[in-house]
Amino acid sequence: MASVTKDMTIGELLQKDRNIAVVLMRAGMHCIGCPSSQGETLEEAAMVHGLDVNVLVSQINDFLG
Repeated sequence: MASVTKDMTIGELLQKDRNIAVVLMRAGMHCIGCPSSQGETLEEAAMVHGLDVNVLVSQINDFLG
């Protein structure tokens, strides 16, 4: 079972493990420190950045695994 889902907010992801920021930044999400990004879901953030959310979820879960 996946520990991270596309419906989780960026804030929730960073609470789970602050090092997820590295995965997000490598994907081009350099605004993860912005207060407004903390309430965005991973899916919303991926859409804004033109990224495939399923690939991101997989990368984050691989990182956590």
